[in-house]
Amino acid sequence: MRRWDIYTPEGMQDILFGQCLFKRNLENWIRDLFIKSGYMEVETPTVEFYDVFSGSQNLIPQEDMFKFTDPQGRILVLKPDMTIPVARVAATKLKENLWPVKVFYIGNTFSYNEMGGGKQKEYTQAGIEVLGISSPETDAEVISLAVQALKNTGIEEFQIDIGQVDFFRGLMEQSGMSEQKAEEVRELIDKKDFVGVEQLVNRHSIDSELKELILNLPRYFGSTDVIDELARKKVSGKALKALDYLKKVLEILNDWGFGKYVSVDLGMVQSLNYYTGIVFRGFTYGVGYPVLSGGRYDNLVRKFGKDCPATGFSLGINMVMMALERQGKLPDPPQAGYYVIYHRNARKKAFSVVNELRQNGETAELDIASMDIEKAKAYAKNKGIKRIITIDRDGNTDTIEINK
Repeated sequence: MRRWDIYTPEGMQDILFGQCLFKRNLENWIRDLFIKSGYMEVETPTVEFYDVFSGSQNLIPQEDMFKFTDPQGRILVLKPDMTIPVARVAATKLKENLWPVKVFYIGNTFSYNEMGGGKQKEYTQAGIEVLGISSPETDAEVISLAVQALKNTGIEEFQIDIGQVDFFRGLMEQSGMSEQKAEEVRELIDKKDFVGVEQLVNRHSIDSELKELILNLPRYFGSTDVIDELARKKVSGKALKALDYLKKVLEILNDWGFGKYVSVDLGMVQSLNYYTGIVFRGFTYGVGYPVLSGGRYDNLVRKFGKDCPATGFSLGINMVMMALERQGKLPDPPQAGYYVIYHRNARKKAFSVVNELRQNGETAELDIASMDIEKAKAYAKNKGIKRIITIDRDGNTDTIEINK
């Protein structure tokens, strides 16, 4: 019989030593970027009521959530998403705030069906949300921070694909298809089931040029030339306005100097159904899934009782670490600090040396195992410690350099 007490559950992992240190450094680099950009940190509970993520909108499929009950029989979940709790906070805790409100978070989320491509069931997300304002400048700022966050992690080769949900919705309105059928089309496009899209569209009486636009939607990707090409076709109303909005966002990103990192993908229709406008995903080589995603969700906060436009993105810390590892860019643990060994008669002197080193900003570890010099060298080398300080019975000190 297998001993389950020595294993972790499927999709959960232990993160040890050097990797854990690097993960914390990644989080701090990203936190520093967000703070310097004017964002304030929030932390929402690990455990939330099931109703926060479910209800009539079915924001997160229930089969994707870890569920359990409290003593009163109410259904609780391990937090499967960071944006939805922020929307709850915006509607219930920030009512009197001066809008816009800019917030960020770094924390763990849990999703039962996240095993593909090395993704975990427990993973860390870092992200931002801008609440209370809708403008191309806002969406461009969010995407620009996504670019900067990826650069801060050490990933150099990446691409942000930008779509526009309102363009798709505008085409559906022009087609005369019901919301239910439009949602079926969206799901098929998101799954890249192009045969299914064609079969569904062909069952409806739609203008031939518009039908061609819908069927070719996944093929409209690239530069701003794609937008200009589509604007010359049979596009009007909401769809045309969506293209104009997208073009303005791209122009602002060019002014930021980030145009080389972004491209247009009008076949992108996010699987989470709360997105309403600009959507985007970030990709790098070495992993088969996006390392970040985001977009505009102007109707989400309304679920909690307040009309409030909003946009944001989240970055997967674990996915970034996987990408850096596969790209050969995970740094070696830093070799630094001191290991202090001492004769028992010089204990006070050893404590004084250690305290002085730490006060000067150095890492200093005191020998608590009464090691001889050879054991101390092996221990220090294994931990990446750079120097050993020895203190003899008379309080005399000597420093020994440790090579890798």
